[in-house]
Amino acid sequence: MNIKMIITDLDRTLLKTDKTISTYTASVLHRCRKRGIKLVFATARPKRTVAHFLYNTPTDAMILHNGAVIYSGDTLLAHNGIDAIVKDNILQAINRDFPGTTISVEIDNINYANFDMRSEWTYDEGIMSDFSDLPNKPADKIIVGVTSHTDMARFASYLPEDLYIQMCDGKLGLIMHKNATKWAAIQAVSAHFGIPTAEAVAFGDDYNDISMLQNCGVGVAVDNALDEVKDAADCVCGANDRDGVAQWLEANLL
Repeated sequence: MNIKMIITDLDRTLLKTDKTISTYTASVLHRCRKRGIKLVFATARPKRTVAHFLYNTPTDAMILHNGAVIYSGDTLLAHNGIDAIVKDNILQAINRDFPGTTISVEIDNINYANFDMRSEWTYDEGIMSDFSDLPNKPADKIIVGVTSHTDMARFASYLPEDLYIQMCDGKLGLIMHKNATKWAAIQAVSAHFGIPTAEAVAFGDDYNDISMLQNCGVGVAVDNALDEVKDAADCVCGANDRDGVAQWLEANLL
């Protein structure tokens, strides 16, 4: 199998349920990189919540905020954000029309939220805000609390044509620029390294992973993935809590 680049989602894919990377998985990824295979994290997370993983599991590139931000080392390769004025208009409109909806926005690696973030994301914290005095900067993404795809659809009317909303974790609607997708980001990383996407393997579990699993050379869903993700994948590996990604890599690349 001629694989030169590994692209993996983090939560519920590479990470265990306790949000850690096992010693075994880290060792397999190190062995792959020693063979010259590039390692790329592709996640909806912001940079600040990924950095601590890099001490034991260094990568060649990071796709963050679902593809809105792309780094290779400390070099920013691309940023596909939401215009500052558009961001403010969306936040104020949703906050006004749907009181009680949890909303947060990522700006310059800081999360501003109308709720206590620690109640939702124990590994992160942000700044409480009513969105009236945010920095005059583009946003990486806006996150709204949802209960279903039908519930999520009510926010679509607030979005201009260059933005979209996508379900994540079964309870979040991610509002992002249309160029901010994992697959689009993978194409940019592929061009940066000069590695065809046909020579990449991608691992994932959620809706935002489907396009990369369908379009990379090999798409692998973890066993705990959504059924729709499994249907889109070329094959299924073990679950995240059983080091499924590392087991697949060891069996097929090492």
